[in-house]
Amino acid sequence: MLIISIAESLPDEAPVTERLLRNPPDMAKVFKHYYGEEVATRFSSLFREHLVLAAQLVKAAKKGNKQEAEETEKKWYANANEIAAFLNSINPNWPKSALTSMLHEHLRMTKDQAVFRLSKKYKSDIEEYDRIEKQALEMADTFTEGIVKQFPNVFN
Repeated sequence: MLIISIAESLPDEAPVTERLLRNPPDMAKVFKHYYGEEVATRFSSLFREHLVLAAQLVKAAKKGNKQEAEETEKKWYANANEIAAFLNSINPNWPKSALTSMLHEHLRMTKDQAVFRLSKKYKSDIEEYDRIEKQALEMADTFTEGIVKQFPNVFN
């Protein structure tokens, strides 16, 4: 929704952004349950940064500011690497290389979707969104499986 709001200069950008930024603390509640407050806070911060960088990237691309877009994209990938390392550090069932690959794929697809939207290639935008949704569900399964493996007594 935020990609569309930014790309189309819709008046709902602020409330859409506000809603999107509820996701990190909501997801952090799961982490808090298993890993404690400090881990949950760190996860929420990293994930919030991920979303903010994504919005900044779309805005830079929309303005046609190639240098700003490239710099923001580098920060976005560095953030993904940091997320992968952090998650691996709290759960060895989430291999860093697999998480990095998964997150990089997610970033690539998200960027592609934004490019399609900005280029007014709506059919491709929708198709890419469908791929992103499928991959997001696969990521959720990966995280769930890792938690179940790490805390088997909780799930017996």
